[in-house]
Amino acid sequence: MNSIDVEKNKFSKIGATVASIFLCFVFGGAVAHSVASPVATADEKSDMARLDEIQTLSDRDNTEGLRQLQEFKRTLPAGTSDAVRLETLKVLVTLYADAGKIKLADATINELLQFAEAHHNKDAIALAHISKSLEILDEGKPELALAKLREVQAAVKSSSDPEVNMRLNAAFGATYKVSGKFEQALRHYLEALRLSDLQPRRKVQARLYKLDAIAALYWNMKDPEKALATSQEAIALSPLANAPKTLSSLISTQGIALSNLGREDEALDAYKKVLKIGIDANMPGTEATALSNISDHYLIARDYRNAEKFARQALAKSVAIDDKTGIATAKINIGFALVGMGKIKDGVDYVKEGTKFYQDSDSKVNVESITGELATMYEKAGLYKEALATLRQQQKLNDELFRSDRSRAVASLQEQFNADQRQKQIELLAKENDLKDADIKNRRLQQIVTLLAAVVTVMAGVFIFLLYRRVRKVNEQLQQANTQLAFHAVRDPLTGLYNRRSFVELMKARQAQTEAERREGSADNPDCLILMDIDLFKHINDTWGHAVGDSVLSEVAHRLKKAVRDSDMVLRWGGEEFLIYSPKSNPVQITGLVDRVLRTIGEQPVEVGDLRVPVTMTAGFISLPFSGVSETLCDWEKTLQIADMALYLGKAHGRNRAYGLARLLVPSEQAMPILERDLSAAMSGGMVEMIEVIGPEQNKDHLTG
Repeated sequence: MNSIDVEKNKFSKIGATVASIFLCFVFGGAVAHSVASPVATADEKSDMARLDEIQTLSDRDNTEGLRQLQEFKRTLPAGTSDAVRLETLKVLVTLYADAGKIKLADATINELLQFAEAHHNKDAIALAHISKSLEILDEGKPELALAKLREVQAAVKSSSDPEVNMRLNAAFGATYKVSGKFEQALRHYLEALRLSDLQPRRKVQARLYKLDAIAALYWNMKDPEKALATSQEAIALSPLANAPKTLSSLISTQGIALSNLGREDEALDAYKKVLKIGIDANMPGTEATALSNISDHYLIARDYRNAEKFARQALAKSVAIDDKTGIATAKINIGFALVGMGKIKDGVDYVKEGTKFYQDSDSKVNVESITGELATMYEKAGLYKEALATLRQQQKLNDELFRSDRSRAVASLQEQFNADQRQKQIELLAKENDLKDADIKNRRLQQIVTLLAAVVTVMAGVFIFLLYRRVRKVNEQLQQANTQLAFHAVRDPLTGLYNRRSFVELMKARQAQTEAERREGSADNPDCLILMDIDLFKHINDTWGHAVGDSVLSEVAHRLKKAVRDSDMVLRWGGEEFLIYSPKSNPVQITGLVDRVLRTIGEQPVEVGDLRVPVTMTAGFISLPFSGVSETLCDWEKTLQIADMALYLGKAHGRNRAYGLARLLVPSEQAMPILERDLSAAMSGGMVEMIEVIGPEQNKDHLTG
């Protein structure tokens, strides 16, 4: 094989380099206010202004900024304030890191820690330990970094210093991101962004850095559109900061997002800008990142010789500054380039060597992305056994990263988004029940309290206390009633499942999205609707009574929740009908889900006391959007109507089975008018491909009546 197609390999932005980690240590403020005397001296103000000048210079030219800062530190007089000395050390850490002088940066952190401990400055001690945790993270030890951050959190939990809290949240965000815990990472990054506005100095720079971290996180979450929008928002602010260092990181994130959106020429222009900034500002870490990203571009373009050339340049830069993440990334890119040129064995060796760093670091985000490409590489090379094993590993990691965490985060955001609307519904309901009377009673009691306070002097305190307790009890009753109303507004009282109203609200929110948002990923992973009905439920009620029927409904609901993913939504649609809404589902896996549901319900009878009641279900299922048809032509209601016809087709063929619509076999303009009215006619006309799933075998004596 002379050539192998290699997919995207965007690792340069995922792993935090040492230089980028230390950037977060200084951007956005100082600890001066926590150690300075109540009234700052004129010399202290002058020194702080000089430090700001040097740091602004370093944003454009790191080498010159570092030279001037070293001279500034060397010539500090003996009476210099603690605040100035601490700020000098902090800025020096960053400039050393940007210059690739990691050992000097580490030594300066130790000097900062010793100085802070000697002066009993808890906030400065915390900042030093936060920086050390990021060093640990860069060495590929996220769990140890997290443990250290928790120690810092416990030590400063009473601190009101906005800088300490901002850096602590930013460090938590970086650590959780590397571990693939995106929901926690986003929560901490957003808090750090909020705190950036409270910084006393370099506020704009602090905000830019946090926006860059959030944009990079969106890319890790495989949401390039949000990554692009966030980076562009930050780039619009960048002229206010005049900080090419920060701008280079933002443009790098922007380039990666553009690449993932298929805008490769724009991405390459962005990478070249970053490379120029890195050279002009004397930042070898930035140069290495840009070179790796340019190598990625040429891998996507299948220009493997250029991909190898730029990857080897990135490797040399990363080795020179001992950037382990950059070294691993460059080796992976070299490996894929060699594979693309037909040098399979050498390429695989390079990829495995680079991947080992991420595996040892427990960086699931990186390993998931790499293993997917490695599986493709094995397949192209005809190594199918290795491809299958690698693909299974990638699927497992993908499930951990992007199914559970992300779905829960999206569900949480959706719930928060709809909370106000639900509250309004609850308030309307409250006007029609006993809450109105309780509210009147509450106001009367408050009036009595006011009257007694005016008339009674000595005994007023006793009466007021007793009445306050009564008022509080009434308020608690109001709150409980509100909570119950909120629950019943979206839940079925018998089964505890979501009800029809909650699903309709969800679909309204879904329709409110733009067509582009709904299409994102929908071609390969559309949503799926599974409409189900308990077979011969009337027979169960007539034979054993409605109490048994209610027990059957509750048990069916329990089994359905166990059979689906955490991100799926199970609803009681009405009576004995249930609905499963499975967002972003792989069509290949849907048949397996339907089979699992039928077996979970039908393989074992429902036990109610001494009774063993046989229960089966019939289902109809369909994807949304269906077979590439725009949702403006076939929305969720029409799709559900078609699923209902498929369900009744299953009942007509003997129950205990499911019928699903796989795809249209003719143009949608020809098929949809018939399919919306008569599924059987569409099948007879060869317009639609159907899937049949048979449920578990049953004792036929139990299925008659």
